[in-house]
Amino acid sequence: MNSLYLTWLYVPGDRPDVVAKALGSGADVVLVDLEDAVAPDRKAYALDATAELLADKHKVPVHVRVNALDGPLAEREVRRLTPLPGLDALRLPKVHGTAELARVADWALEVPPLYALLESAVGVELAYEIASHPAVHGIALGEADLRADLGVTDAGGLAWVRGRAVVAARAAHLPPPPQSVHPDIRDTEGLARSCAEGRTLGFFGRTAIHPRQLPVIEEAFRPTEAEVAAAQDIVRAAATDAGALALPDGRFVDAAVVAGARRTLALAARTSTSSPSGA
Repeated sequence: MNSLYLTWLYVPGDRPDVVAKALGSGADVVLVDLEDAVAPDRKAYALDATAELLADKHKVPVHVRVNALDGPLAEREVRRLTPLPGLDALRLPKVHGTAELARVADWALEVPPLYALLESAVGVELAYEIASHPAVHGIALGEADLRADLGVTDAGGLAWVRGRAVVAARAAHLPPPPQSVHPDIRDTEGLARSCAEGRTLGFFGRTAIHPRQLPVIEEAFRPTEAEVAAAQDIVRAAATDAGALALPDGRFVDAAVVAGARRTLALAARTSTSSPSGA
């Protein structure tokens, strides 16, 4: 499980040409979507095309979002895709509790890493329980469906829910959740502002629906020079003291702060060598 995934690019499962381009887009994870992005009369073809894709392993991790777990398609999708070598994880929509996770485990010959989408009030209420399931490697919010379920008409109405997701992931020792998609692919300024807000809330990275969004997300979550310098000071100080320690400026830091500093340096090193395509 890579805690440095920043960009997760959704692509429709019934468009193999688009999937092939996504694999070379610079995204950290390619999310092949069998659910919302595929029309009902294209579902069977999308599954066939995705199974063909996953017959081989790819350099970029490939995750697949299956259809609703209480619907007629998900079981067949899970049973067919989970044995394939190219599948790195499943993304599960509308997870309301651990019973659905157990259902997926029953369907899969070998359970892959699961990423649970919280898209309802009950899913948010059970966020920690879901995040603590041993097969779950990450959680995220599906904000479009969540807004509809909650009757929220403004982004401010999701502030508590977003905080809840961040806390649940941390409490379950999972990576911070990525932000939900920004639906307007032309609004790069709005995307950058939204990413900056999400970063302050504790989110890490974001799902995207077009390659042009990838460099904006990457830039928004890249550590600043000041953050890198501060992290270097902390890590240098920690090299000579395993417990709580004092920095030259008088601040005391503990093991959690040191771990955060190391993540900052790892992220800085990662983003300095990656350059997602803006095509």
